[in-house]
Amino acid sequence: MNYFDYRYRVLYADTDQMGITYYANYLKWFEAARTEYFRALGFPYTECEKKGIYLPVAEAHVNYVAPSTYDDDITVRTSVVEIGNSTLRFEYQAMKAKTQAVIATGYTVHVFVHSVSIHGVNKAMKPCRVPAEIREVVKEYALLKKRCRCK
Repeated sequence: MNYFDYRYRVLYADTDQMGITYYANYLKWFEAARTEYFRALGFPYTECEKKGIYLPVAEAHVNYVAPSTYDDDITVRTSVVEIGNSTLRFEYQAMKAKTQAVIATGYTVHVFVHSVSIHGVNKAMKPCRVPAEIREVVKEYALLKKRCRCK
């Protein structure tokens, strides 16, 4: 699978005093799209957690292109653009579903970590390799023509 499309309808609760989508909500939509991307591959994130493997965010960036407002039907397209030894870099395009007009782009970088538990308490999160079963099914696919980086 090159990419996954997640659909979302903007709620009043998603908007700010100006009537546009509050900026941090795009990161929530990116998370939902990423979660459903894994589910579509047959790897619900909860299954990784049951194995003691977590995928925290190490870096996040959003480029806001145009506003969205209440009741907009949004498609968030997500793909994995880079697979490292212990990292995945996701890219996102948030678009108006009807017109495919891009309203935001962005990326997140995640590090696979293994949790070591002693008596049921997480003691440490140590970086680990991308699990082989994920590496086998995830394809690198660039959504964005220009790679966005913050420095």
